[in-house]
Amino acid sequence: MAPHALLNKQAPSGITLKNQHDQEISTSDFIGKSTVVLFFYPKDSTYVCSKEACAFRDNLEEIQKLGAEVVGVSADNVKSHEQFANKQKLSYTLLADTEGQLRSAYQVPKLLFGFPQRTTYVIGKDGEVKHVFESFFSYSYHINNVMKALQKGSEDGSNETIEEE
Repeated sequence: MAPHALLNKQAPSGITLKNQHDQEISTSDFIGKSTVVLFFYPKDSTYVCSKEACAFRDNLEEIQKLGAEVVGVSADNVKSHEQFANKQKLSYTLLADTEGQLRSAYQVPKLLFGFPQRTTYVIGKDGEVKHVFESFFSYSYHINNVMKALQKGSEDGSNETIEEE
């Protein structure tokens, strides 16, 4: 598989979307300021997406100890994100990409029934995309690879795109 087009490049920033609290958030607010785990998921409150979001929630403290923050993105609206975050007790930011601006900027492909690929980016403090993980059906694949990447650190130059086979 070819590496993702954004791997080892500056992450797109300067895109403003609303979060689950109906506040405008610019990707420039966090990209280039700390390590960011940016995960795109298809839809709020679906089985696999709920499992994925909760896996990030359950590992949030460790992720933060490793110097990173988590941001989730889907095409759902602010109200849906608010309900999803409350139901699942998600304390990290969820961005409502209702027009697909961020998905397009990050070149997240659409798959089944127009849903976007489940794609996770680890973006270094320098704003560079260090890792890209893609798997539509496996939520655990994303959190497991994110934790390995954060624990290992990206200083060794092993930036990569990994797609579950």
